[in-house]
Amino acid sequence: MANLRFDQVNIVVTDVVGATEFLRALGIDIPEAPAEWAAWAAHHVGIPAVTHGFSADLDSPAYATYWGGLPRDFTGVVVNLRADDSAGVDVAFAHALAIGAQELRTPYDAQWGARYAAVRGPGPIVVGIMGPRDPDALGEMQVSDFA
Repeated sequence: MANLRFDQVNIVVTDVVGATEFLRALGIDIPEAPAEWAAWAAHHVGIPAVTHGFSADLDSPAYATYWGGLPRDFTGVVVNLRADDSAGVDVAFAHALAIGAQELRTPYDAQWGARYAAVRGPGPIVVGIMGPRDPDALGEMQVSDFA
């Protein structure tokens, strides 16, 4: 069994810009994205960690379909668990399927430089399983790839 730890949540909403503005109005410090990320603002906004090692992202359903294999109309939360290494992603994914999870996205090497997979468990709960990020493996992606 792979060693997993709770790492991040992705909050999938139909209006990323509106949700971001609402959280800012409530007092949450969400910095403006750098200029090179401006085109992503309608699909992905990172919310900085308030405690070491835990973060959240706001994502559009279109982007969540791309990275997580989620249904195009999905809104909700994806709980992301971090494996110690890329092989751990594959092991945890196989274990999740063995205990009854539904496959959403088979393990793959994602454009952000980490191995990633997603499953739906009872409840239903959607769980992403991610390996460590390798900055040297970052891939290029355009908003037009999924929008």
